[in-house]
Amino acid sequence: MTWTFTDDVDVFLDTAGSWLATRPAENTLVLTVTATLRSSGPHAYGGDAPVLGWWRGPDGEVAGTLVQTPPYRPLLGVVAPEAVGPLAAALPLTAVNADRATAEALAAGWPGHRVEQVQRLYRLDELVPPSPAPPGGPRSATAADRALLVAWHRAFAADVGQPDTHAERMVDERTASGGLTLWETGGVPVSMAGVSPRIAGAVRVTAVYTPPEHRGHGYAAAVTAEVSRAAREAGAQEVLLFTDLANPTSNGVYRRIGYRPVSDRLLITAEST
Repeated sequence: MTWTFTDDVDVFLDTAGSWLATRPAENTLVLTVTATLRSSGPHAYGGDAPVLGWWRGPDGEVAGTLVQTPPYRPLLGVVAPEAVGPLAAALPLTAVNADRATAEALAAGWPGHRVEQVQRLYRLDELVPPSPAPPGGPRSATAADRALLVAWHRAFAADVGQPDTHAERMVDERTASGGLTLWETGGVPVSMAGVSPRIAGAVRVTAVYTPPEHRGHGYAAAVTAEVSRAAREAGAQEVLLFTDLANPTSNGVYRRIGYRPVSDRLLITAEST
């Protein structure tokens, strides 16, 4: 009943990868972050080495995971309740991104805390494309769109309060894999949506962004529905996405096109007294 830590993503995935894949929705962030570390190297997210951990329960089986890629806060996948106390003892945490119950259990040991954001995980049920659809249609993004896509990724990061330092890498990787789609009207791109590589049968819709001047016309719903449809047709068993629970517009859009809530995650930070 111990936590083990490494900076070697191959060791981590050899140990915990199969267990993570048993619950791909709840572990989607750990799965995609570690896939990026494996494909792009240990410094894909920053200059410091990652911290990768797993918990083994009384039966010796993995029952919890942690991934930290500085400068980002530690990210927890599914974690058995009995693993929370030992984690706090083994790796003192002052911030975390975790499911609500785990985050609150960790915060109970802090002198105080603040919730920076609540993210809601959604899973696609029956897809309901917007009707009527907005003008225009989808097309795959290409290398010729790179400057626009980088600018939009940076704007998206600013909107959701994330660093934008990896915009170029994300655009290049997603464009090369066919993972970025634009909605275009009159030959002008007006919205975009990305999709993560399929891991354990699941993909996650990412970077849904419409510039302010094009908002209010249904483009985001249309491009999200399109990438969701394409992911399903390509064989994804789970199509997922996250929203900021404080944004009623995006939550309403995704519900209308067929996404249903799975769980909430808290981004919390400890406060000193």
